[in-house]
Amino acid sequence: MRNLASRVGPIVGAASACQAIDQGRVQAIVDKFREVIREASTGGSDRDELTRVFNGYVADGRNRVGAAQTDCNTAGRQLAELERSLGQTAPSQAATSLAGVIAPSAAVAATAPTVTLPPPTASNVQGVTQNEIRFGIAGPFSGASKELGRQMKMGIEAAFNRANDSGGINGRSLRLFSADDGYEPSRTLDAMKQLYEKDKVFGFVGNVGTPTSAVAMPYALQRRVLFYGAFTGANILRNDPPDRYVFNYRASYAEETDTVVRYLVKLRRLQPRDIAVFAQQDSYGDAGFSGVAKAFRSLGLADTSIVRFNYKRNTVDVDEAVNQLRAMKNPPKAIVMVATYRAAAKFIEKTRDLYPNMIYTNVSFVGSTELSDELMLLGPRYANGVIVTQVVPAVGGYSSAVLEYKSALEKYFPGEAPSYVSFEGYVSANVLVQALRKVGPQLDTEALIDTLENMQSVDLGLGAKLGFGRAEHQASHKIWGTALDERGKFQAIELE
Repeated sequence: MRNLASRVGPIVGAASACQAIDQGRVQAIVDKFREVIREASTGGSDRDELTRVFNGYVADGRNRVGAAQTDCNTAGRQLAELERSLGQTAPSQAATSLAGVIAPSAAVAATAPTVTLPPPTASNVQGVTQNEIRFGIAGPFSGASKELGRQMKMGIEAAFNRANDSGGINGRSLRLFSADDGYEPSRTLDAMKQLYEKDKVFGFVGNVGTPTSAVAMPYALQRRVLFYGAFTGANILRNDPPDRYVFNYRASYAEETDTVVRYLVKLRRLQPRDIAVFAQQDSYGDAGFSGVAKAFRSLGLADTSIVRFNYKRNTVDVDEAVNQLRAMKNPPKAIVMVATYRAAAKFIEKTRDLYPNMIYTNVSFVGSTELSDELMLLGPRYANGVIVTQVVPAVGGYSSAVLEYKSALEKYFPGEAPSYVSFEGYVSANVLVQALRKVGPQLDTEALIDTLENMQSVDLGLGAKLGFGRAEHQASHKIWGTALDERGKFQAIELE
């Protein structure tokens, strides 16, 4: 049946791309083949898989016509052959009849198109219409962390716009709706409801924050809606086995903090007692602190004596943390910071002169570009040497992925400077775009999930391949090390 789909699908797809061919004829073939699939399949999952395979070949056929690799005369001739074969054939005999017509000659096989049916004229899938696919992002578009939301949204939209300019997703354009939760969990549920119940989105992409995702993710799971590429490394989104509808692009906070603790102990030769944590007083800070504790245990070190300084979310009130640090008789030599950019900058501002040799490290969620801007306003000495672990390569580099991202940013958001946050949104969204294209025109959530779980060894030019699996819903585990110089520019550093 798969072999038959590989021969019928491209012909159907090519015919659907030709305006001169009556699309009612094409739809009749599609309906007939679906009857064949129903009779040939052993169950629901088998039927869904065969349908997905067939849709993929249909998409290939349409694309081949668009690329001028086949012509509509050939498509029309092959469609007519299929119609003659199926004219009076019962569904149970259709597979045999179809096979006899399609297999004939190498010449016909060589010209067989490889692309998609036009989007269905109607869809009962929320957020999927004849012309567009709607996604939503809930994040901070106001308040102290608003730049994180703006940058994440911009990166996703750059990827979506690029996909739309290349023909969209099987003829449909991608559209991103946003809702502001101000990085406050108490506002997240309303933001999610606005996106799902008012804007009627198909799925969620790029939600920002750990405490907010702790509210948003259950909302999506209860409705069996895709929750993809959230801007957080918290373990609440990384259950074992993974939640079916939750997919992450980025490495976890545990992986980031584990990497930086090993760096401090093994490369910088610090004693465990010399390492402390400055963290947001919520689930984001807890996730980062847990990663540090786990790293200590993995190194055979006691985690019970790790000092933690806290600050409250959406504030820059770090005085209590600074006072605790100043009260220590034996202050640490390194601070692992699990904070947002303004609070992190304020803590560095108030402690740099007191401890000029202090090593400051940050996880990627801090907002690297924004942190650099804040520190450079204070002066070069505040920025110099501050470390940030990254989940994407250096935005100042010349890798294929970075160059493509910069080109898209310049085209769709002229005047915007590259940043690690928008780059993450761009990369994550590009993986989603690839999956959407593989599904084919008959898009629904379950088909997309199945496709994502079968995406392996995706090469976007990052230097590390990405991939998912049924037991692996995190595409990347790669950590890059960067440190600010006196100009406020990030330079690559070796972490191991």
